[in-house]
Amino acid sequence: MRELFDEVAGKSGLDPEEAVRRTTRVPQRKRFYKQVDVSGTPEGFAIILDGKQVRTPSGRPLLAPSRDIADGIAAEWNAQVETINPLTMPLTRFANTVGEAVVDRVDAVAEDVAKYLGTDLLFYRAGHPEALVVREAALWDPVVFWAAEALGAHFILAEGIVHVRQPESAIAAARGALPVDPWSIAALHVITTLTGSALLALALQHGVLDADQVWAAAHVDEDWNSEKWGVDAEVAARRAVRLVDFKAAADILKSLTAAAAQV
Repeated sequence: MRELFDEVAGKSGLDPEEAVRRTTRVPQRKRFYKQVDVSGTPEGFAIILDGKQVRTPSGRPLLAPSRDIADGIAAEWNAQVETINPLTMPLTRFANTVGEAVVDRVDAVAEDVAKYLGTDLLFYRAGHPEALVVREAALWDPVVFWAAEALGAHFILAEGIVHVRQPESAIAAARGALPVDPWSIAALHVITTLTGSALLALALQHGVLDADQVWAAAHVDEDWNSEKWGVDAEVAARRAVRLVDFKAAADILKSLTAAAAQV
């Protein structure tokens, strides 16, 4: 079963788009199991197929940090019919990524997220038309203001795409708000790379915006162009694929944040 996801946990395990491209090149395998169960262990929740524990491509036990996430992974395995299609299993792919590419390098993944704080999507605003300027401000300003007030991260906004160097103090303040557990930082990484904004990912984690609001904020310019010029079918198809991974990461982050609040 491990080889089904070998390609997903390769060199770019944290890049969901690359993971999807590699997965489409993997031949689908027949469903080889009948029963799917979840078993609690001291290290986490394991997924069991006909009495055998699911493992990551390198042979590590695939473990979820909470029962509801494990149940979601188990549901993906249960939903497979004649063949196993990894494209329909975003939680399983995510769990493989955590086990293969995040557990042993949480700090490196956090630093990769922090790099976006120097060139975050929310910092670069349109100069015209006025309606787009207003729409960007309505969706993006609340997050920028929240970062300043709640995190002490005071960023500089710019018009256009010319790079503006952000204050190191602002980057450090926002960097300090990143989670330190593998699953949460992996979820933030996925959301950041899909939206182009670490601030949107942090806003989602802290409940400033919900998942739908974050997705809309990340695509305000794209949606504006679609309204004016029509929907590009190829762009829409890529966006639909990205949304699957975004929803999985957002659901994981929501589950972990709720669990942490109960502790």
